[in-house]
Formats: sequence, structure tokens, C-alpha cells
Amino acid sequence: MMQDLVKIIEQVSHSYRDPVTEFVEALYVDFDFDRAAAKLEQCEDVLKKDFFLTVAFDDFVENARFYFAEVYCRIHKRIDLAGLTRRLNMKQEEGEKWIVKLIRDTRMDAKVDFKDNSVIMNPTYNPVYQQVIERTKALVFRSHVLNGAIEKRGLSAAKKDESKQDQKPKQKQQQQLKPTKRQPDAAVSVAAQ
Repeated sequence: MMQDLVKIIEQVSHSYRDPVTEFVEALYVDFDFDRAAAKLEQCEDVLKKDFFLTVAFDDFVENARFYFAEVYCRIHKRIDLAGLTRRLNMKQEEGEKWIVKLIRDTRMDAKVDFKDNSVIMNPTYNPVYQQVIERTKALVFRSHVLNGAIEKRGLSAAKKDESKQDQKPKQKQQQQLKPTKRQPDAAVSVAAQ
């Protein structure tokens, strides 16, 4: 879903811009974390002031921080806690607790080193055969959906053909049952004379 949103934002970025779309663009298109952090701060200001969006403020900020941390952790091997908490617009202690909770909840393969005040990421790469299996599963699913659609069309076409064929004999029967004007028989006309 996020990939679809990013594609849409890229397409309309020349005609529409706001802090939220600029945040997504900075994070997912440009991978500019400094600009994304600045846009996150602007988003917080906009959401606080907007009458309709105030209700979604906490959810938006929490999810935006989550996405920011996710992308940031995917790219970097060693992360400075102070730098990440500053980019997330959080206080040092609050940010450290949030990052530790994030690592625990998402089960990231990472270790927090409080001596160096950093997070060490252990990247996990799917083996090639696992990637092939996952893509094949998606292909099998798409094939089943396509096959179902084709069968559905085939059945509906067959029903239309059957109904047309059923209508032809009925039309012939109706035509045969219609009384036709007969010419008087020659024998009857001769007898009458």
C-alpha cells in the first residue's frame, strides 16, 4: 500500500505539495532523512492546527516515526541513538525508550549498545531461493485469479450461446403456429362450378 502511495505522490508532486506528501517523498523517494525530519516537524505543526486532523495527530506521528525508523534502519548498519531521536523530534530519553520498544515489538535483528549510545543492525537477507518461492507464490495466486476470470467469462458466453440457440427453435415454432392465408384449393373451386 505504501508503494502505491509513493507512486501517486511522485506523479502529482508537480501539481500538489503539502508537508505530509513532502515527508513521504523525502523519506521514500529521495531518502533524505534530514529533509524528512524537517517535514515531520512541519507535519506535526499542521496536524495540531488543523481542526479535522487534530484527532489523528497521535496516530500519524507514531506511524510516521515508525516508517522513518524502519527506512533509516534498513539503510544504516550502525545508528547513533542521539541522531535518530533528534531526527524523530523526540527528547533523548523518550527517544531511546521508543527505539528500544520498536526493536522489541518489531523483532528487528538489532542490538542496542548503551556504551556507544548506538544501535547495531544485523541485516537479514532472504536467500535467493526464498525470494524465488515468494514470487512464485504470488504468481500462482495471480494465475488462479486469472483462470477464474477466464472460466467465468467462458461460462457466461456459453450461457448466452445456449439462450440464443433455445430462442431460435422457439421462434421457428411460433412462426409455424401462426395461421397463414391459404389460397383456395383448385379442386374446391372446380367443384363449386
